[in-house]
Amino acid sequence: MIEAFETPVSIARAVAERAKQRRTTMRLTQAELAKKAGLSLSAYRRFEQQGQIAFTSLLQIAFALDCMSDFNALFASHSWATVDDMLKQAKPAKRVRHD
Repeated sequence: MIEAFETPVSIARAVAERAKQRRTTMRLTQAELAKKAGLSLSAYRRFEQQGQIAFTSLLQIAFALDCMSDFNALFASHSWATVDDMLKQAKPAKRVRHD
């Protein structure tokens, strides 16, 4: 979970560390993952070491690590003014009966 006091740099480094852990769990070398993701080895190494990467390259890494679904929640959270507002949105649409 991301804490309020974390910085973009610290979050990027934490994401890079999680990618490294996933890579090693999959028993891939940096070179193998870079190739699988369509990146240069130096770009991938910079990501693991510093957390610096272009967003599209991060998506390529996520695809190579089978983690694309992790991006589905990005910016998807909603803010509601009241609980009633949330419940209204969560209710399925009513079916209309046609005789």
